[in-house]
Amino acid sequence: MNLRNNPRRIERAQQKIDAGIVSAHFPGVASIVISMMYNQRGISKSVPRVVNFFPSSYAFFRVDCLSKNCDDGGFDLTQVITTMINNRRGTEKGELSCGSTGSCDDQSAITYKVAIQYT
Repeated sequence: MNLRNNPRRIERAQQKIDAGIVSAHFPGVASIVISMMYNQRGISKSVPRVVNFFPSSYAFFRVDCLSKNCDDGGFDLTQVITTMINNRRGTEKGELSCGSTGSCDDQSAITYKVAIQYT
């Protein structure tokens, strides 16, 4: 299948564009770093992931689920990040489960740490 014509990929690209740019929404933010450990039922080893955002990045704070059986899930950190910025907090830790509406049967989850630097 041609990835350029993949409807899911096209939709995700449009969601990023619609989200706008970090500097437009959060002008006082210099960087956002999401460090996470991805956990999945049946896999004994966690998978580390780091996602960086800069003022020129899209303000799209949703991370895809890594489960091969998950079509519509993921981990939406938008509320976590916007609350942190509104309260000018530097770090936050927590856990999220996959937001799938039913296609992710692997019970995927992440433990995360968000670090925000302000200008």
